[in-house]
Amino acid sequence: MTTSSLPLQYAVSLAGLNTFGLQAQAHAYLPVQGADTLHALRQDAALMALPRLVLGGGSNLLLTQDFPGLVLHMQGRGMTITGEDEDFIYVCAAAGENWHGFVQWTLAQGLGGLENLSLIPGSVGAAPIQNIGAYGIEVKDRFHSLRAFDLATGEILTLDRDACRFGYRDSVFKHALRDRAVVLEVSFALPKRWQANANYADVAQALQERGVTEPGPGDIAAAVIAIRTRKLPDPAQIGNAGSFFKNPIVPARLRDTLLAQYADLVSYRVDEGHYKLAAGWLIDRSGWKGKTMGRAGVYEKQALVLVNRGGATGAEVARLAKAIQEDVKEKFGVQLEPEPVFI
Repeated sequence: MTTSSLPLQYAVSLAGLNTFGLQAQAHAYLPVQGADTLHALRQDAALMALPRLVLGGGSNLLLTQDFPGLVLHMQGRGMTITGEDEDFIYVCAAAGENWHGFVQWTLAQGLGGLENLSLIPGSVGAAPIQNIGAYGIEVKDRFHSLRAFDLATGEILTLDRDACRFGYRDSVFKHALRDRAVVLEVSFALPKRWQANANYADVAQALQERGVTEPGPGDIAAAVIAIRTRKLPDPAQIGNAGSFFKNPIVPARLRDTLLAQYADLVSYRVDEGHYKLAAGWLIDRSGWKGKTMGRAGVYEKQALVLVNRGGATGAEVARLAKAIQEDVKEKFGVQLEPEPVFI
């Protein structure tokens, strides 16, 4: 592919490419099927000088304004079983694949390991960047390796788990490789000796309601899908980006102080000196659940989710988020950090 053959578009609406359904426009837009497109891009100095936004499913994005640069929309497709050893079966998916669709595909192959991450919105390529997680599992727990294109050098990078420097909703792609590496495909190691992870009360209850006493991967997936469907709004119906705030990690001393005041505080031990608090509980107890500010609001069934009530702007969502942060900080002494990327 040459620079002149790049399928560039200009003044492209992003309203249908972000799950909040926010109106915004990209100065330039380039669908990316794979490395060939990015190699050609590097030959155009003017395009390379523009600000860049790599876009997958648009589920972790808050557009507060038009984007003045180049949007790289990952559209590569493909899912395959790549090999196995004594302990694992290895599967690989292109960055543009829908995450939930990929999880469903692994289950259809008879492979367990990703079922707790069912129905998380977004693309496969974004999953390791954000180190997505739910119900006791994070991507890092099943991650094997990934291939990424280095826009600075034109090289293809292969990164294993250690190189990705995974943290809570964090990875090297938010730091040293930010604005540089574009994920092309991701490989996962799925355990041959699968064990159910149903430690979360919601999952255990959903299984009990179904009369499932010895769940398989499909049973766990069905339980998680039912829980998420009940608690979280469908972006196709109500614009949202899923969980808007990270669960804050605080010193044990602060957690103990809060627990003494609020017996129903929801917290999870991280290590000897720290606890993770449930951001949704903090927001709910601050009185925000179901509330509306302008055309943005807090979802009635889950305080962790901010929603577009209809026609909201990114600025309105950002103002709502800031008001929530201020109230939670004042009431609990805890600073909430947003999950989505603000543009």
